[in-house]
Amino acid sequence: MTDNWKNELRLKLEDLLDRLIVDGVSRDDACNAVIEAISRLKSAHEIDPDPAEDVAVEEPANDWPAAGQARPLE
Repeated sequence: MTDNWKNELRLKLEDLLDRLIVDGVSRDDACNAVIEAISRLKSAHEIDPDPAEDVAVEEPANDWPAAGQARPLE
């Protein structure tokens, strides 16, 4: 595998940082936020490397009698 993906990643990160800076975020704050986000993603992966395999939690049904009736705002 070549390192082409690393160049693509760098370009996308540069684009993200440039957009944040144009929106008024300082370069240091933008870089620190990206580093923090990557750290959280890495930690989440270490805890659960394949979350798609997790058992899905079933949502409660909305078929109770008052589900379709709106309540007036007070």
